[in-house]
Amino acid sequence: MPLLTFERNEGCSNAGPFKLKAWNTIFRDKDHGWSPLLWCLYLGFFFVDPVFSHASLRVWLLDCAGAAVFLVLYFGLFVLENPRSLVHIGGMLLLGVVFQPLNGGACTFFIYAAAMLPFCVPTQTAALVGLLIVGLTGLVEGLLLHIRGWGLFYSALFPVIIGGGNTFFAERNRMNRKLRKANEEIEHLAKIAERERIARDLHDVLGHTLSVITLKSELAGKLIERDPQRAAKEIREVEDISRQALSDVRDTIRGYRANGLAAELAQAKATLEVAGVSVQCDAATTLQIPAVQESVLSLAVREGVTNVVRHARATRCSLRVEQQSGMCRLEIVDDGRGFSTIEGNGLRGMRERVEMLGGTLERRNQSGTTLTITLPLREPLPKEVSNEVVEQSQGHRD
Repeated sequence: MPLLTFERNEGCSNAGPFKLKAWNTIFRDKDHGWSPLLWCLYLGFFFVDPVFSHASLRVWLLDCAGAAVFLVLYFGLFVLENPRSLVHIGGMLLLGVVFQPLNGGACTFFIYAAAMLPFCVPTQTAALVGLLIVGLTGLVEGLLLHIRGWGLFYSALFPVIIGGGNTFFAERNRMNRKLRKANEEIEHLAKIAERERIARDLHDVLGHTLSVITLKSELAGKLIERDPQRAAKEIREVEDISRQALSDVRDTIRGYRANGLAAELAQAKATLEVAGVSVQCDAATTLQIPAVQESVLSLAVREGVTNVVRHARATRCSLRVEQQSGMCRLEIVDDGRGFSTIEGNGLRGMRERVEMLGGTLERRNQSGTTLTITLPLREPLPKEVSNEVVEQSQGHRD
């Protein structure tokens, strides 16, 4: 008899004993699929004996009733939401005991019980104990009924052989289920990490852009009466910035950064000047920074400058980028009023990005605020970054 591929149902314990699964999911199971319909054909061996022995109508009716009970027990394992698996297996074993005196093919019930048992218990030890019980039951009844030869073999030994082989497949099924659960968990964590990345990036992109739009709109409002041409120019720039913001949001969702660090520094300088802050920008033109690190530094410049414009009330700000000894160092210094000890979403997201690449972020409050970011310039290994993402996502879920 071929090996059965029944999977033990581990459904919700709150489900009632007779609650059925959704019909469209029964035969889509990853372990058994349509095989329950195939394996039930082996029930035909139960009717071999009454056919060749020309059994009476009474025996045929009893055999058909027994087969009907078996089919209820058998398919119940597959169609019930939360079957009592051992009850179903015990019922099959009891059918074998009851019908063995009437029908030599009743050993089929012993074989089914032994074949399906390993998939209905959690461990191999429990399966071996159960198979021993099935084998001893068939052996004792066979001896009591004076069954000899192949009849005793099919009632006592053959079920144990089939069940023993199935313990290997049952263990493989359990490992496959654990692997699927692990993969689903990894996919879930990856989705969480991606959502957090998008949230951080959108905060950085829109926070900076909306700050610039606010500044230019306020400036246009002040100039609209005394210098209409300048006010109109500012409004046109607001429109251009809004269009650029839309493009930035699309790029953020796709995960790209096309402008680069140099363009971000230039934009930061322009934003600070609009806010009335004197700017000093010191960045080497020969910097060679990997794309991932450049993206993180660009976002850090954007977030740092946004914080200066929004919160610092500074009059001077300096931006400095330098590269030495395999490291890149970004420093943003302002002479504002300092910072709160509580990190906001933007700074927290910036710190997560930096630490994901093996860098450090430091804030100092001394005659203003100094923000220093140091990043190694080596390309991050995908495995390292992935592990960091999973660990951070797991931390957020906890």
